[in-house]
Amino acid sequence: MSIPEKSLAEWIHAETGRSGAKIEQSLSGGNANLTLRIGTDQGPLVLRTPPENSISPKAHRGIERESQVLSAIQGRVKVPDVIGWCEDSAVIGRPFLLVSHVDGISITETLPSTYPDSADSVNTLGEGLVDELAAIHQLPWQDIGLESFGNPANFLARQIERWREIRAQSSVRELPLVDSLAEWLQANLPAGGPVGLVHGDYHLDNTLSSPAQPELAAVIDWELATIGDPLSDLGLFLMFWGSNRLDPPGFPHVQAVTRRDGVMSRRELAQRWAQHTGWSLDKLDFYLCFAFWRLAAIVEGAYQLYVEGKVDSDYAKGLEHDVPALLAEAEAAATGEW
Repeated sequence: MSIPEKSLAEWIHAETGRSGAKIEQSLSGGNANLTLRIGTDQGPLVLRTPPENSISPKAHRGIERESQVLSAIQGRVKVPDVIGWCEDSAVIGRPFLLVSHVDGISITETLPSTYPDSADSVNTLGEGLVDELAAIHQLPWQDIGLESFGNPANFLARQIERWREIRAQSSVRELPLVDSLAEWLQANLPAGGPVGLVHGDYHLDNTLSSPAQPELAAVIDWELATIGDPLSDLGLFLMFWGSNRLDPPGFPHVQAVTRRDGVMSRRELAQRWAQHTGWSLDKLDFYLCFAFWRLAAIVEGAYQLYVEGKVDSDYAKGLEHDVPALLAEAEAAATGEW
């Protein structure tokens, strides 16, 4: 991490009036981007930027999308406020986004020690998460500056075609379910689904919760947001919730806190979302299958980089198991076994 603090501090002071800016610590959040806490004399901020040695020259586009969507929806749902967007790479070496600091905890494998260690705590979090997801999906995206943010036409079909083609072109092992499930998804595409703002990576690990009690504080990591089918978000959220059909499942750490007796089911959470939105759950098997399959197709790319010796991390190494597990879950979802 080599960010020129003097240049950053000068930019922050000139653009926001905040003085004394300095990097305090690196924060957790995702594999794709760097998240830093920035201290100032007027209080902390959060800086989001692509990693210094990013493989893609367009890596900053995700942060740019995050800036655009947060600017449109701040004050309407629980998200950080945008403080500033800098596209001038001369300041720190690549574009970056500054947002307000939210006092919150990113929950992954365990509940915070301040929460009751119980199913009730998990259920309260789940209800808050699904309620906020419904609120996001009902935002008037056409009236708040997001009318050109994405292309909702054939959203699901384009995703299936894209990731099936990518995996066909780049393969390091036999994964026959990638093709067979793609064929099932293409044959069972829902017709005339809803359109709304889609987060694109919505699950507990991409939110912040209150440090004091089970309560959602903010939804973060918006770099994959677009306008599309909101049920794709619901499917992704539900796939990381609670089910113990496979042991271990794909990405077991992401759903570790929901794996206990008394935690509400995926179907209960889905019904709560439907009550808020008024949208049908008739095709939910499809959306769960799509969520598992799409994630498997995406992260297989990271496993390919690991096999080719281009990356070396526990995350990438673990995909040897995680990707087939996700595909097995996708196959089960296609038959309603979830």
